[in-house]
Amino acid sequence: MKLREIKISLCALGVYACGISASAAQNDHLIFKAEGEANGKHIVLLAGDEEYRSEESMPMMAQILSKQGFDCTVLFSMDKKNEFVDPKNQKSLSHSVALDSADAIVMCLRFRNWNDKDFGKFNAAFERGVPVIALRTSTHAFKTNVDSKFAKYSFRAKADTGWEGGFGRQVLGESWVNHHGRHKVQATRTYIEKGAEENPILNGVGEIFCTTDTYGANPLAPSSILLRGEVTESFDPTSKAVEGKNDPMQPVAWTREYKHASGKVNKILTTTMGAATDLADENLRRLVVNGVYWGLDMKIPAKADVTIKGEFKPTFYGLGKFKSKATAQDFLIKAAGTKKIKN
Repeated sequence: MKLREIKISLCALGVYACGISASAAQNDHLIFKAEGEANGKHIVLLAGDEEYRSEESMPMMAQILSKQGFDCTVLFSMDKKNEFVDPKNQKSLSHSVALDSADAIVMCLRFRNWNDKDFGKFNAAFERGVPVIALRTSTHAFKTNVDSKFAKYSFRAKADTGWEGGFGRQVLGESWVNHHGRHKVQATRTYIEKGAEENPILNGVGEIFCTTDTYGANPLAPSSILLRGEVTESFDPTSKAVEGKNDPMQPVAWTREYKHASGKVNKILTTTMGAATDLADENLRRLVVNGVYWGLDMKIPAKADVTIKGEFKPTFYGLGKFKSKATAQDFLIKAAGTKKIKN
């Protein structure tokens, strides 16, 4: 057995029922094979933000989706040597070839500025009409240069690009607005929008409580609001609503469609929730999973199983708080008690 194969096999020993084989584990991406009855759909999850620990949450969500019968690939932002995960490297998207076969995209990105090759892979998938499930800072996923081939994607894009407000505003329905709640102090509690009670995307989705604050948002019409977020005084799920901040409550989850000139249509689910700590809430995980089913025109389960098989202790959000010198493999869900890498 080769030395590299031995190293990968040893790393794989700590992996807990996550549907990934040693041969599929690479430094810069993860491949999860469908378990149980495979449905033939390939979900590509994009982790790339400096603050909300998508490098921790996207592998966990891929594990859950693979148990629903989806093949999943998780892509990361890597360092310049493509050796370790580096959320600060806004120019990196690992293994972008996976997007060629994507049936749906789940993304949690912030201020990315990829090279033309990698951006082209994302753009091609988007133009094919693949559904997009976008979390948290994905409203301002891109910060491209004004002379870039993909300048219109930038959250700062002007009207003359054809996409004022960029991908966030024109496709997802909103760009970066503000922290409506007090960042790192106040939290979010969800309420179902009147009229959305029977929407199947909310199947099995109860009250969501997030440790992130509510973003300001006014989704571009036509959009269908599913959930609104109440700003709470603290991270305590029983904490009171903040007076003067919840009239009206801000939208925190909505759906819409983006229609291309070609006739292709992307189904979009956007939520301004989605830090790794937020996704410790099973109801938010279920919202994301339901969004994948909905985007692919598949029957949404009455209550999708979103159990995390193993230990998920997400790092609290913050700029620069990511785990250093970690490869993609280090973000696999481990069995309880397995020694983890330190910051």
